[in-house]
Amino acid sequence: MAAEVSNVGSSLSREEQIAKIHLFSGLRHEALRLVAQVAVEESHPMGSVIFRHGDAGEKLYVIVEGRVRICREVQGMGEEALAIVGPGEVFGEMALFDDSTRSADARVHERCRLLAIHRDAFEDLLFVHKDLAYEILWNVVRMLTKRLRETNDRFAMLSFASKF
Repeated sequence: MAAEVSNVGSSLSREEQIAKIHLFSGLRHEALRLVAQVAVEESHPMGSVIFRHGDAGEKLYVIVEGRVRICREVQGMGEEALAIVGPGEVFGEMALFDDSTRSADARVHERCRLLAIHRDAFEDLLFVHKDLAYEILWNVVRMLTKRLRETNDRFAMLSFASKF
């Protein structure tokens, strides 16, 4: 799980990167600057593991470049890919929001650059800046609603297919 950690060139470029992330879309310039201050860039080679099912959820990740496969090991069947996420998407947020362990593995599908936001820094940011917390939490609601709709559609298709 070794990652190369670096600081992104200029603060402006990091803000521009963060503005492209769905979780932070629509935030004001000042809000983007605040988020940029707590984000740390990580690079991961293809095939590496970012976190494993059952690990403590200490960070959420946003993808700047590359792709990450979210998967679970299914006994007797091997790896089951739950999703492949790419640029502009976030992963690892569930364990961060509910203070639980990771519900799946995150494996690098294509070499990637990520922005990692540690739980403590994120919580401090939202506690101090209530207006930012409100904006981000509404974006979280929208993101989770979208994922739930996709899961419902997938479940309906599986249910329909199982009848034949």
